[in-house]
Amino acid sequence: MKKTIFLLLIPFALFASKILSYNVYDRSDRVDVMFTFDTPYEGVISQKTSNSKIIIKLEDATIESQKTKQLTSPYLTQLTITPVSGYTQITAYVPANVNLQASKTSDAYGLRLRFNKTAPALQTSATGSVAALPTKKDLKISSGYYIVIAVLLAGLVFVFYLKRKMANPAKRSPGAPKPARRPWLFSSKNAEQEDVNIRFSKQIDQVNKVIMVDYGNLSYLILAGNDNILLDKFEDNKPVTTNEFEEILKSRNEELTNLLQIKNKEKEPFQTYKEKAASIAYDV
Repeated sequence: MKKTIFLLLIPFALFASKILSYNVYDRSDRVDVMFTFDTPYEGVISQKTSNSKIIIKLEDATIESQKTKQLTSPYLTQLTITPVSGYTQITAYVPANVNLQASKTSDAYGLRLRFNKTAPALQTSATGSVAALPTKKDLKISSGYYIVIAVLLAGLVFVFYLKRKMANPAKRSPGAPKPARRPWLFSSKNAEQEDVNIRFSKQIDQVNKVIMVDYGNLSYLILAGNDNILLDKFEDNKPVTTNEFEEILKSRNEELTNLLQIKNKEKEPFQTYKEKAASIAYDV
């Protein structure tokens, strides 16, 4: 949920331009400070003057961290750039009679602050209230800006679609066939990808026979007939020859005889035995 809210807020965060860099040019008749933005800067610029300081406020502009620059110019002695919530504050420490002019580049990706002793570019009230700085207006908005927003919105739609799809899995129609069930003996996740091979087989009577089945890394000894019973499983000590298979059957002759008698006489005890034997398969 938090990720979804964050994605929804991204398009709104794009309206704030990020200050990528700034450069100070100390000239004999002025000091120019050039700012470069990642998107066209269209925010409001305002200033106020107090105690040999000019405080410039760039609304809807951000910068990663505070920056400070010391100068020995007669027009600017110190420049501090501070990130504040919703805007960036620039504090310029200037001598008396220094004025400020601000202008943007034609594509609005750059902003110049010029400090000199020419005619004032703007007047502030006696109380030091904030007044707007003159800037060159550029009403053109980069087409890349719209592309970024379109891609983000498309991504949000796709995320909601996936969440809804996962929350509401497709239901099987009444007439659709039921999916095939795997045999109770081979119920691992890789059943479709592995082969089941019969290693040995021996008929016990007209209905029942004992088979050795290879599946994955294991071999299973099964009494097969009208009902299947798992007798044992082998991993490292698998029988390799027919004689070894016959030896296993001889050692289990009494067990096989009892099972066949149970199958022929009592259904309920046999079902109980089969369920207990089936649990061996799930210990793999």
